[in-house]
Amino acid sequence: MNLTSKYLENELPPDPGQAGPSTPERILFRLKTRGPASTAELARELGMTSEAARQQVQKLVAEGLIAGHQSSAAPRAGRPRQDWDLTAAGHTRFPDTHAQLTVQLIGSIRQLFGEQGLEKLIGQREAEMRADYQRHCAGISSLPKKLEKLAEIRSAEGYMARVEKDGKDWLLLEDHCPICAAAQSCQGFCRSELQLFREVVGDKAGVTREEHLPSGGRRCVYRIVPV
Repeated sequence: MNLTSKYLENELPPDPGQAGPSTPERILFRLKTRGPASTAELARELGMTSEAARQQVQKLVAEGLIAGHQSSAAPRAGRPRQDWDLTAAGHTRFPDTHAQLTVQLIGSIRQLFGEQGLEKLIGQREAEMRADYQRHCAGISSLPKKLEKLAEIRSAEGYMARVEKDGKDWLLLEDHCPICAAAQSCQGFCRSELQLFREVVGDKAGVTREEHLPSGGRRCVYRIVPV
């Protein structure tokens, strides 16, 4: 199942009684976009009974799509709380833009043209993205609106992006990376995207990356600090 194409708006799917995604899909999407959760949290947020949630969780565990671990939250009296999170197999339920072929192509470019040739490829991709992003953001002077537009563009590209306020700062959150395999093979892609975000935001704010999915993070998070 291709979950990203179903939920581009980054909202929880409909209730089981409505036409739409299945309960397992809804659980996977919830864990992908909002992080680890207990069975009780899944039941509450998805409008299920505790027993129904437990049964669905056990099915996903049996399929190797999620795994449990002790919650990092301060435990109350009694047994520590167990949270559920996606496994590597669970993450593959979200598209990765033909990962194997991409990695092979990057390896071939390195072999034929060296690192300099690969940098030219990254530079060309960056130039095309810059032109596209600037076209979409043209005429937008408000930083919040510009970030919302950037998130909209990134979501259309498969990054499951959204913007949240964090005190005086803003966070650009990307729950999925459709080029993760390429980024792991060549960090130049991520460096290029960070530079591109800085150019789109302009001199109104600084942009730093706080979480990095290709480096083992749950998602990519960019902090935008107004100046």
